[in-house]
Amino acid sequence: MNRPLLLSLLSVSLAFARFTATPIQSCEAYNNMKHSKNTHHIRLRTDQKYTVLKKHKRQFLVLIPDESIAQRWVDGNCFSKNKKRPKETKKLEYTKKYHKPILSNKKAKKQTLLVLSWHNAFCETHRKKTECRNPKKSEKGKIVLHGLWPQPRNNVYCGVPQKLIAKDKYHQWKALPNIDIEESTLGLMDSYMPGYVSRLHKHEWLKHGTCYGGSADRYYHDALSLASEVDHSAVGKLLRSHVGKKVTLAQVRAAFDHAFDKGAGEKVEMKCQGGLVTEFWIHIGGKGDSLSSLIAKGSRTKSRCHKGKVDRTGY
Repeated sequence: MNRPLLLSLLSVSLAFARFTATPIQSCEAYNNMKHSKNTHHIRLRTDQKYTVLKKHKRQFLVLIPDESIAQRWVDGNCFSKNKKRPKETKKLEYTKKYHKPILSNKKAKKQTLLVLSWHNAFCETHRKKTECRNPKKSEKGKIVLHGLWPQPRNNVYCGVPQKLIAKDKYHQWKALPNIDIEESTLGLMDSYMPGYVSRLHKHEWLKHGTCYGGSADRYYHDALSLASEVDHSAVGKLLRSHVGKKVTLAQVRAAFDHAFDKGAGEKVEMKCQGGLVTEFWIHIGGKGDSLSSLIAKGSRTKSRCHKGKVDRTGY
């Protein structure tokens, strides 16, 4: 090989330098450039930086930490190398659009059950779940969405064919039809519904969302908005300040009162498993323009669990 050609090849190979960047949208990360396969259904997180290894035909090859197939192809518009995301963008998304939840549940009964999980405890008791692999011990934990269930409890699978109900009950969630959800809602789901990677969102929509009224996007926009608000409230702060310690039902209910007006705590059940606080079942009204007003319309409830440990990340 002559010297000019060698220099030319070297200049091409050095034309693209690796860099780290935060995605500007939650894109799917594929095994190949044809986008025909996405093992474990990975999506980029908009709150995490990634190493971009290579660029080819308007696509980026990125490194996904802790994945068996770590090098993934994403669309070039997922990143902007020279343009940094404004720090206030994420905050504005949640405060302007999502922190003012409006439940549009036209077909809901008088009550709806908002079920939220403490994700650390869920993973402690479900270690084989995809979303629980390689938990980061540096993370303090988050309140995330399990589901939004129109009541009564037998109000499920509305208009769903028996064939799909059978698949759902046998946990064949991967085989369930895809759901049409907007990019903005998917971004919120990426943050507040880790079970998305295990197709929990398909199960929840089929069993409960179909009885909610409206589209899947509307259902998840409302449900994730509520989960986000609780996590950002005094309730989320209480749990994160007690990681590794015990918290009482009285403390949790007091935090709900502080965040969502007096009496809100009486509408909350605390669920425990193996001494760990695992979930919160919040009884809310069918429709409302704020979480406070929704809880105000909810029914009072008793709780069997009165004290539990707030699990930390990791096993």
